[in-house]
Amino acid sequence: MQAHRGGTVRVVAKSAGGTIDPQINYAPLYWSYYGGIYDGLVTFRKAGGVDSLVIVPDLAEAMPGVENDGKTYVFKLRKGIKFSNGKDLTTDDVVASFQRIFKVSSPTSGTWYKDIVGAEACLAKPADCTLEGGVVADKSNWTITINLTAPDGEFLDKLSMPHASILPAETVARDVGIDPIPGTGPYAFESYDPNKALIWARNPHFKEWSVEAQPDGYVDRFELDFGLTADAQVNAIINDQADVMFDQPPASRLAELGTRYPAQVHLDPQLAFWYLPLNVNLAPFDNLKARQALAHAIDLKAVINFFGGRNLASPTCQILPPGMQGYKSFCLHTKNPGSKWTAPDLEKAKQLVDESGTKGQAITILTEDGEISRNIGSYLQSLLNQIGYNANIKSISGNIHYGYIQNTNNKVQISVTQWYADYPAASDFLNVLLGCGSFREGSDSSPNISGFCDKDLQARMDKALAIGITDQPAASELWAAIDQDMMQQVPLIPLFNPKQVTFVSKRMGNFQFSKATNTWAYTLGWVQ
Repeated sequence: MQAHRGGTVRVVAKSAGGTIDPQINYAPLYWSYYGGIYDGLVTFRKAGGVDSLVIVPDLAEAMPGVENDGKTYVFKLRKGIKFSNGKDLTTDDVVASFQRIFKVSSPTSGTWYKDIVGAEACLAKPADCTLEGGVVADKSNWTITINLTAPDGEFLDKLSMPHASILPAETVARDVGIDPIPGTGPYAFESYDPNKALIWARNPHFKEWSVEAQPDGYVDRFELDFGLTADAQVNAIINDQADVMFDQPPASRLAELGTRYPAQVHLDPQLAFWYLPLNVNLAPFDNLKARQALAHAIDLKAVINFFGGRNLASPTCQILPPGMQGYKSFCLHTKNPGSKWTAPDLEKAKQLVDESGTKGQAITILTEDGEISRNIGSYLQSLLNQIGYNANIKSISGNIHYGYIQNTNNKVQISVTQWYADYPAASDFLNVLLGCGSFREGSDSSPNISGFCDKDLQARMDKALAIGITDQPAASELWAAIDQDMMQQVPLIPLFNPKQVTFVSKRMGNFQFSKATNTWAYTLGWVQ
């Protein structure tokens, strides 16, 4: 590792990604980098490919003992670990961090962590959260016991996520915004200006305890600069002014990059999809036939062309992506419904609009100001007008877009967005995006953007989560059926499953793509 140690990597992105609070932020940009700054009790292995899907002990000495029919997890905490401010890690920090998940109303507190004993009271009164009996510390033995109300086959996956980062016990119980919180990883945030840059560098108090969970890292410093269009990001790398671009290269530049810089282009399938959340609580999409109409009308081939064509994306009609637990290919809203999308059906769409009684209603499409999102939005505007609506488009900064479309106060009818797997499980798509516990009125942390809640489907998702511990095949069958039944109700319209195109400078070495995080494993990379 010493041979490649040192240097600064400059990452470029179009815009900032909101708050840097790891227990609140739920956007891909910063989730890409939390893994080298914060730690949980367990984590996904820092590696490329399928090796990255393995969960390994992190702040815990070993994988937990699981007791009480899968409802009790006992972790032994490592000794001698310090936060980047020099403070020693203790069991108090672990207990306080789990309480803080609820006190700050983390976007996944009502889904991933709702089965911790005491969580129900915490969700009702976040400020008073104690998780009494749910997260219990034995200070003398350095153990943490987590008790659940029901078995959860994905609980260790959820503990591997940034929202379960262990922070200093004294961390304020509110969104810190631009103020860095100390972490235990090899790097620490130095400064953050959403209009300019986010900078992180080596944590002087870090000593490697597990190369699998948290390698020391090669690079000394990272500078993530904002304000560059995707085209400008490409030029910056070509001109040796940047090392990695976060955003996808423009479709118009892909042939050039593949021809002139093939060794610097990395193409990796992602557990992800682009989709259109439809607000089921606002007209016209509170009407099932209106939702079905748009699903039938969309030409997925045209949409994929905005992303760069079939080499970079595959059309999809369902929520679960290929390679995910429970995935079975199907398409309900297309000509000749069957196992895959074939073509749009405009006549069927117009018929459904007429039957819905919503013809002529006004619709505003909310997109972020990136090229792909804007182009999809413009296409949708034309299409909605074509099938009988009065559509317009509104574009806002990517820095605020995701939080804005989640908040019911903003009355967003339809938007263009994406979802990238937090971890490789069906619930991370179906339950997080469409579960009742993911919908919070008036909140920027409400990943159920559609506002969809079906009690029967929720009960079936809860069952699938419970049986996943002992019977994965049965759970997979149940998730597959839930996927189809969700799409019968069209709370959202899937568009395509993307591949990640990462363009890097010629001095970047050891590039590895983590399937667990849907991005490059940056602590493994180096600069020549």
